[in-house]
Amino acid sequence: MPKVTIDFDRCKGCLLCASACPKKILERSTESLNKKGYYPVQIINQDECIGCAMCATMCPDCVITVEK
Repeated sequence: MPKVTIDFDRCKGCLLCASACPKKILERSTESLNKKGYYPVQIINQDECIGCAMCATMCPDCVITVEK
């Protein structure tokens, strides 16, 4: 099963990863700010990830890692 890891403290919450995800399993957190004052992206359903790594490819800050 693929595993998505996000470095929440470096994420700017730009949502480019969420728009690239074919399974739509990423969304902006509305509950907690990171150290930089942004609402980072969070994974809403890890089990639906297909491991395509489109999210990691689109991330301009390289804060997403996808392991298969």
